[in-house]
Amino acid sequence: MKHLHNNLRTAIALSAVVLAAGLAAPNAHADEWNKRTVLTVNEPIQIQNAVLQPGQYVLRLLDSQSDRHVVQVFNKRENHVIATILAIPTQRLEPTGTTQFTFYETPAGTAKAMRDWYYPGDLIGQQFLRPAHPYLLAAAAPPVAPPPAAPPEAPPEAAPAPAPAPEAAPAPTPAPAPQPAPVEQAPAPAPAPAPAPELPKTASPYPAFALLGLAFLAFGGILRLRRLPLR
Repeated sequence: MKHLHNNLRTAIALSAVVLAAGLAAPNAHADEWNKRTVLTVNEPIQIQNAVLQPGQYVLRLLDSQSDRHVVQVFNKRENHVIATILAIPTQRLEPTGTTQFTFYETPAGTAKAMRDWYYPGDLIGQQFLRPAHPYLLAAAAPPVAPPPAAPPEAPPEAAPAPAPAPEAAPAPTPAPAPQPAPVEQAPAPAPAPAPAPELPKTASPYPAFALLGLAFLAFGGILRLRRLPLR
């Protein structure tokens, strides 16, 4: 009884393993068939003319038996097709165990452009054409507010006039040669005044005395006449 119980437990465990393997096999087969690859983008890139902004995307081959080079780009949830691209088959010399992407050289200031996509273990990959119009990175950046207008510049101050050059000192005027001091001449003596002319001396002063007496007598007579009363 115990042996039968152990066999039953073993059979249930084997069935679970087989069931799990059966559920995983279709998923693994599906990834091998459509080359499902998760692509994480940290900056804008281009796949041909499709622009992928930073985020997570899924690359898959179109479910087609005839053409194995039609690539579909899905969003992260795989519920929206962003782009369907017709790629060109390309080949590498050695396979790798990881997904490999290569990119074109693009002008500065434009987004990188994907060139090749190789699924792990494959020698044949998908090559994308160079974008016809490289995506400008400035278009993805938020608009930058213009800087505030600078205040009007003050007019430049006039340069100070250069200081006048020092005038040359005039040549010293030669001192005049000393001239001999004039010899002072003694003033000429003033001419002596001419002596007053002497009156001729009369022979005697008596006639003059006589005339003087007569004059006194005449004067006295006149006085007397003036004192007499009139009749």
